[in-house]
Amino acid sequence: MSFKTELKEFLMRGNVVDMAVGIVIGGAFGKIVTSFVNDILMPPIAAVLGDGQFNDFKLVLKQAVIDANGAELSPAVTWGYGSFIQAVVDFLIVGTSIFLVIKAMNSLKRKKEEAPAPAPVPEPSKEELLLTEIRDLLKKQ
Repeated sequence: MSFKTELKEFLMRGNVVDMAVGIVIGGAFGKIVTSFVNDILMPPIAAVLGDGQFNDFKLVLKQAVIDANGAELSPAVTWGYGSFIQAVVDFLIVGTSIFLVIKAMNSLKRKKEEAPAPAPVPEPSKEELLLTEIRDLLKKQ
């Protein structure tokens, strides 16, 4: 089998296409969540905790070294906890959303599996069997 044919067969499998669609949608969803956290959720929290963006919150471990002319000789060493907290909030929102989607899918799957089987056809009563037998005898005559 040629490389081109084998690649085409691989790419056209349903699960590969589904995975690609999932990755594209997941990337777009991640951008929406990041925008929500950065632009909607964190600014009010930053306003309550102090001025500036939440992303800018950091703990300075070592001050920057600046010479007499104002040029920076070595940058400050900081611990950017604001960015970390923002990334954790992003993760929690995405994780919760994915959990809810999977929970809904599993619920639908369980309902489909638990669908009641059609009721078995009841056996004919003795009277019905007798009437069927009489009908068949009459047809023969």
